[in-house]
Amino acid sequence: MSKRILLLLMIAAVLLSGCAAEPRETLPPVTQTQAPTETEAPEEEEKTYAPDFTMVDADGNELKLSDFFGEPIVLNFWASWCGPCKGEMPDFDEAYRNYEGEIQFLMVNLTDGSYETLEGAKSFVESSGYSFPVYYDTASEAAITYGVNSIPRTYFIDSEGVLLAYAAQAIDAATLEQGISMIIEE
Repeated sequence: MSKRILLLLMIAAVLLSGCAAEPRETLPPVTQTQAPTETEAPEEEEKTYAPDFTMVDADGNELKLSDFFGEPIVLNFWASWCGPCKGEMPDFDEAYRNYEGEIQFLMVNLTDGSYETLEGAKSFVESSGYSFPVYYDTASEAAITYGVNSIPRTYFIDSEGVLLAYAAQAIDAATLEQGISMIIEE
């Protein structure tokens, strides 16, 4: 019997028996690599650097994201009218208190002047008693730079300014900790 016919019979037997195999965990493909020779340098992993933008602090001073490079950064885009944003803020405030001095938390309010105003955002943060610093994207530069079309959105950036991960929805405390563990140097 040829191999082809044997293979077809085996496939037919599995289909006819009604058995469904449990899916296997897929592993990344194994690739053959060679050790670099003395004249070859090992390939470096490609890094994606966080795009820079300008924002405003509570006093109206302009700051750039790059001003904070040198320390790990948790960058969060939010608005006070956003229910999921409000839901995750207590976890961000607790993490800010736990990591103060180790990680920069940049809570960037999407202050468009229509749906979200400086006064409304500041009032919300004050009445909620949050301690993290809030910055304002009054020119929509940050939102455009990061393509923010829904909020909340959180980015995890290492101390060199390399973008390591992001979440395009609200996150819980465990997910926030997971992101922080990726950027913090031990």
